[in-house]
Amino acid sequence: MTAHLDAPHDLVGIGIGPFNLSLAALAHGLPQQGAGELATAFYDQRRDFRWHPGLLIDGATLQVPFLADLVTLADPASPWSFLNYLKHKERLFPFYFAERFHIQRAEYDAYCRWVAGRLPGLHFGHQVDAVRWNPERDLFEVDFTQVDADGEAEALGRTHTRNLALGIGTAPFVPEPLRPLAEAPTVPVIHSADYLDNRERILAAGHVTVIGSGQSGAEVFLDLLRARPTGRERLTWLARTPSFAPMEYSKLGLEHFTPDYTRYFHALPEPVRDRLVPAQWQLHKGIDADTIAAIHEELYRRTLHGGWPDAVLTPGVSVRTAGRVATTKVELHLEHLEQGTRSRLTTDAVVLATGYRERPLGSLLAGLDPYLRKDASGRPRIDDRHRMVLDPSVTGSVFVQNGDRHTHGVGAPDLGLAAWRSAAILNTLTGKEPYPQPVRTAFTTFGLDQREHTRPRPAGELLPLVEHP
Repeated sequence: MTAHLDAPHDLVGIGIGPFNLSLAALAHGLPQQGAGELATAFYDQRRDFRWHPGLLIDGATLQVPFLADLVTLADPASPWSFLNYLKHKERLFPFYFAERFHIQRAEYDAYCRWVAGRLPGLHFGHQVDAVRWNPERDLFEVDFTQVDADGEAEALGRTHTRNLALGIGTAPFVPEPLRPLAEAPTVPVIHSADYLDNRERILAAGHVTVIGSGQSGAEVFLDLLRARPTGRERLTWLARTPSFAPMEYSKLGLEHFTPDYTRYFHALPEPVRDRLVPAQWQLHKGIDADTIAAIHEELYRRTLHGGWPDAVLTPGVSVRTAGRVATTKVELHLEHLEQGTRSRLTTDAVVLATGYRERPLGSLLAGLDPYLRKDASGRPRIDDRHRMVLDPSVTGSVFVQNGDRHTHGVGAPDLGLAAWRSAAILNTLTGKEPYPQPVRTAFTTFGLDQREHTRPRPAGELLPLVEHP
């Protein structure tokens, strides 16, 4: 095993998705306390950067403006901005004339890959296996395995760091009734995360069912609809939600994705936070209005010469159980929640647009478990600076990226808060304020007492942790 004992890092990031890539970009060239630049390293088991490759459907756009890139909302002059990417690609004038505020997903992926290909200190093909605290050296030990293109181990290594940033992201979620089918290679039941890799196979199926009412489900349904012949679409779209609901996109509604709301949410009692998150699903799990309009327009176009498209769109439906019919068909046992009725649907392929879940941290952080402080539900407690609450004997910090919805609310996975959160982490880590934080970010006043909720504290100011009953 190779180990780098003499040169501990100031920060090691685990996972290189958009959030840790944002952190790496804003940390690049940043001075640490004393002499020299901040020493960072980021590890990811994938061979290179890829952002939801299975959903880079032609024409699909981000639900946030291009200003929600990796750095701009913290440092508009950064060389790692989306506009600077366009300049390097000699596409700045075409983008200017295109007048696009929301860019395509594929373009965002290309921009992130451009940044990842130029930033130093990013180590792809490195799987982090374990993290421990070494009290004798006051450092975290990070064990990793270097893997080849086939995922086979090539070498073992260890590095040391004063601080960690967890950015391992989320994993596709498959509901329990459908897991045996999704794992069977002969049955075309796939998660939307793998849609493009399986698109031709899905298109070749006689009847296709899409399950899930969020943006991914809508984009997959629209793509399939456009590819099927008029009158012979043979598509079904099912959703648990009471309707195919639009995403909340009003100007004041969007203020739930501001630092002001994040600070307000974090200060709420734990039971209140747990009630709020599922109730706010339409803030982040609905469908954008343009996609809804495009679906309706495509359906309407197919009625111009008489008849209706062979497409069934039914909300309010849950899948109770599922099974195979012969070897090539799937039978879904359905229940309509409002009617209290049950039915069966036989289909040739299923696309599960059933969302994502935060990846569990238990095995990765098993070595830190004695030091972790947890809430009443057994989840890591995370303070208002995005740090896990650890035993006071641990002098380093473990920062959390997109694993703190239970403490920081619906904005945790939102790309629009990536640069702000990265800046907050770096301000805390350096003990300075290389990225000054805005005092106010919303016209809405969340709560009656905003004195502590809206005031970003200087990096060196710490308040005692308040336990809510």
